[in-house]
Amino acid sequence: MENREYTGCLVNFKTEKPSYKTKHSVENPIEKQAIFPNHHEPIIDTETWERVQELRKQRKRPNRYDEVGLFSGMLFCADCGHVMYQQRYQNKNRKQDCYICGSYKKRTRDCTAHFIRTDLLTAGVLSNLRQVTEYAAKHESRFVKLLIQQNEIGGKRKTAAATKQLEQAQERISEVSRIIKRLYEDNVNGKISDERFMELSADYEQEQRELKDRAAALQEELSKSQAATVNAEKFMGIVRKHLAFEELTPTLLREMIEKIVVHECSYDENGTRRQDIEIYYSFVGKIDLPEA
Repeated sequence: MENREYTGCLVNFKTEKPSYKTKHSVENPIEKQAIFPNHHEPIIDTETWERVQELRKQRKRPNRYDEVGLFSGMLFCADCGHVMYQQRYQNKNRKQDCYICGSYKKRTRDCTAHFIRTDLLTAGVLSNLRQVTEYAAKHESRFVKLLIQQNEIGGKRKTAAATKQLEQAQERISEVSRIIKRLYEDNVNGKISDERFMELSADYEQEQRELKDRAAALQEELSKSQAATVNAEKFMGIVRKHLAFEELTPTLLREMIEKIVVHECSYDENGTRRQDIEIYYSFVGKIDLPEA
């Protein structure tokens, strides 16, 4: 499951020997490895492989109750970003299971508890999962379109506009390169002075750098837009597997959800407690369903 070669990459320098006196090799960090993509036919796509690595990082050792919490490794504090830890309180009158911010628990940062009961969290996540799967089952094509719209750069119009801007930037980059070349030739032939050449070439080179940065940003946006369609279908593949479920299992949770962000609670004027959570689904992030 950790083998990067499965994605079609050739990976060299995965290990090294610290000394010729040492018989055993040690694993090199990723930055020291030489990775060559598209070397051979992949048996798994890169996005799925990376998702598997994320899931493996979420695996936790059993706690002091010899259990692995259902949400362990998946809950994060909305304010400091730290992973949230499972806590259990029990006395003669009450037994309570909850999660609190890791920074608050360890006192490593100035953060609040972000306390949330496990049963309420489970009910909230389960309700949201049912809403998503039920909507997907009833309106699959509309749901896929919704996922694409929410994860691309802003719809077909913005995609077309970004494509046009990228083409214009690339044309101008080529034009500026030709201008700089002519300036150099004119300078060599004595048509313009060295001082004038340095002044003009500096201006055009600055413009070209800015154009290249802009083109790179536009290309990244377009790549995200294209990936949105692929990721929407990947998520739909997971949804189809779990259209009918009765309870929240670790397999269901980790296949469908990437992470859950927990906000601090608040109270209204009547003293009613309110707490928001944000659910980020696998491949597609947050999903905002239309109101019924």
